[in-house]
Amino acid sequence: MGKRDYYEVLGVNRDASEADIKKAYRKLAMKHHPDRNPDNKDAEEHFKEAKEAYEILSEPQKRAAYDRYGHAGVDPSVGAGGAQGFEGFADAFSDIFGDIFGGAGGARGRSNVYRGADLRYNLEISLEEAARGAEKTIRIPTVEECETCHGSGAKPGTQPKTCPTCGGAGQVRIQQGFFSIQQTCPKCHGSGRIIPDPCRDCGGAGRVKRQKTLEVKIPAGIDEGMRLRHAGHGEPGINGGPPGDLYVEIHIRPHSVFQRDGDDLHCEMPISFTTAALGGEIEIPTLEGMARLKIPAETQSGRVFRLRGKGIRNVRSQAHGDLMCHVVVETPVNLTERQKELLRQFDEESRHDADRHNPKAKSWMEKVKDFFGS
Repeated sequence: MGKRDYYEVLGVNRDASEADIKKAYRKLAMKHHPDRNPDNKDAEEHFKEAKEAYEILSEPQKRAAYDRYGHAGVDPSVGAGGAQGFEGFADAFSDIFGDIFGGAGGARGRSNVYRGADLRYNLEISLEEAARGAEKTIRIPTVEECETCHGSGAKPGTQPKTCPTCGGAGQVRIQQGFFSIQQTCPKCHGSGRIIPDPCRDCGGAGRVKRQKTLEVKIPAGIDEGMRLRHAGHGEPGINGGPPGDLYVEIHIRPHSVFQRDGDDLHCEMPISFTTAALGGEIEIPTLEGMARLKIPAETQSGRVFRLRGKGIRNVRSQAHGDLMCHVVVETPVNLTERQKELLRQFDEESRHDADRHNPKAKSWMEKVKDFFGS
């Protein structure tokens, strides 16, 4: 089965803003996250599908490629990573026509200087780290100049030689009838040189794979899906080209108490039947510690209390969000016979004036009667 349209996956229109796309992804991620749906393969597939859609639509270049070419525009198999890979596919056609007609594509092919590819690192952090900021040490794969041959690719004591087929141009011209076609040299593959004795450590590539340690500073208030750009920490360029960039994408682990919505936090707070009926004061958790909340008498289950400024500080404006406390009236369990008897007495007395003590039940019954026409 083919992939679904990314906009359809996230449930947004094609002209949706970045904020709408981010909001839709956050909602789906919270709903289908594997930690909330253990052993649920269907939820896991929905989570992966939403994550893939968000990764494409949240990046302007990849989104533009997807809008223009569909899934083919962001297929990694087409080139080196998403929209950039598809641009590489388009560049291939440009080079072919440039070779034939002497355009800019052929000139670029002769220079053989390329910017290094960008890298992405997925970093998972806790909600507390996202709220307060943190410093993380990560290890990323990188490609560095070979220390043995100093990037030449040749065995120490030897040097690369000019390609005898193309004379160092990196391209050869082939006459086919009325056409003179210029193409990449099959001997040196466009580099203009050959290495008779390759370096043993890098195999003639001039570069070797390494692991690099990098310190990442996470600003307070960072949110799910945000990216931190580290210029020049991507893959090195080719033939003197500039290096790419490293993008550290933030993912926040689900929290056992709080759910985040932008800069606001939400939590459920169970209270006893007695506290809900008579009122009282309870302690609720915040990211800074415990706080006290006054519960008025006759509080109904589902009521939301707002604690201003107890949410997360915005990463840009520095303004704090709020903590939304959702009250849930807890039904008592494991009652003793004495407690059951007291509740029966209470229920008996309440029935004498049920409309006064249970107005919601009365309203609901009236709606039922209207529904059945009685």
